[in-house]
Order: sequence, then structure tokens, then C-alpha cells
Amino acid sequence: MKNRKHYVSIIMNCHNGERFLSESLNSVIKQSFKNWELIFYDNRSLDNSKKIFKSFKDKRFKYFKSKKFLKLYAARNEAIKKTKGAYICFLDTDDTWHRNKLKYQIKYFKNKKCKILYSKFFIKNLTDQKTYLNYTNNLPFGNITKALLSNYKIGILTCMIEKNIFKKHKFNSNYQIIGDFDFFLNLSLKYYIFSLNKPLACYKHHSKNLSSSRLDLYLTELYRWLKINKNKYSKFNLISVRILIVKIALKLILKKIKGCFF
Repeated sequence: MKNRKHYVSIIMNCHNGERFLSESLNSVIKQSFKNWELIFYDNRSLDNSKKIFKSFKDKRFKYFKSKKFLKLYAARNEAIKKTKGAYICFLDTDDTWHRNKLKYQIKYFKNKKCKILYSKFFIKNLTDQKTYLNYTNNLPFGNITKALLSNYKIGILTCMIEKNIFKKHKFNSNYQIIGDFDFFLNLSLKYYIFSLNKPLACYKHHSKNLSSSRLDLYLTELYRWLKINKNKYSKFNLISVRILIVKIALKLILKKIKGCFF
């Protein structure tokens, strides 16, 4: 291991992620910053994910298999326990990074106030094969709870987080879709969050994304979150969250109506 102070642990949670896995792993291999480890947490995959991962002969690639199937955010928490780096990043099996992602981000942590950093990213819609930027304005930074509640724009695939954060904060394992939303909002109440206005990753939007395929679950989790947290965030305007709940409910109704006729 090189300098542990600047050692980055990359977490890749996987459950049957063979479709885009090679592309995602290659985007890690090609990083211009080399002082990293990849924690591949296999959540009981039944496809060729393990075989694909094992085909990459890099000592920085580390394979772990869950003893039982876990919900995503429980699996994220377990993967974090395997890390040795001073900083944690996340990359899912269907997403990719810009080759300088880690190089650009690690520099920010020279500022001791920087504990959490995120950036812009591209979204590639696999239906029409169009790619667009997730946010055209400058990203909010600092104490950004209000901004996140108004227009949530943190993509976990872009984040670099000081590992010490995870001694006090974990993902809520009860969620399957909105765990990132809940986690970063909680952090925003206590930490100054830095942003980088370069697009450093690419998120693939497709029919298998849970937020698209499980609108019912998305709706249930958001409604539960609002019910549990309305007092916690009482000094902030939660109208945007309520509007999102209504939009998802309408999408779900339209989907059901469409299903009745086709």
C-alpha cells in the first residue's frame, strides 16, 4: 500500500450486475490516480458477475461475497467494513467514472474542512441513447440542506467521503431506493459539503433502475421518510418532497391505467 493518508477505497455493490460490469471496472482501472483499492461486494449474484470480476488481474481488486442476500443499503454498510482507505467512494456496476475523477477530488481534501465532496455527472438514457448533464447551474456547497430538499442533486457515484464519517453515520438499511437521499440529507445538517462543477461520472438510466421499475416502493419510502422526518426538518420547506410524492403517485396511476389497456 502506498500513502494510507491518500488511499481511496472504492465500493462496488453487486447483485446480478453482469450487463455493464466490465465497462464499470475498466473505468476504475483507467483512473489516473492509482492509490486505491476496489471492494467488490457480491450480494449473492446468480449471473456471471463473479467470473467477470475475477477476469481482471489486479491486486487492488478485492472480492467479498455476502453470506446472505441483503437490501442495498445494508450491503453498502457491510462493504464499508471491508475498506482500508482514508476516503470512500461508491460506483455501481452499471455506471462509469471520468479517468481523472479521483485525481481531481483528492486535491480538495487538503482543506481540512472538506469531509464530503460531490460533483456533476452525465445521465445516459439507454432508451433513446441520449446523454445529458444532471444539473446545468453551479452545484450548491456549504450548508446545503435547504438546497437538497428543494432540488436533490447528489449522485453517490460522484462522491468522495472521509472514512471517519462512517464511524458515526451509516446508511439506513430499511431503504432500498432513497437511502442516498436520507444519508446525505442527514450529513448536510452537520457538515459543510463541498462541490465540484466538473461532470466526473456517467449514470445509466434504464428500465432496471429501481426508481423506475419500482414506483410503488419509491412512493412508499418517500412517504415514510416524510412522515418520520417532518419534525427533524421542520425549519425547512418540505413542499418539494411533497410535490415529488404526488408526481410519483400520478406516474404509478398512469402506469396502472396503461397496463389495463395494453
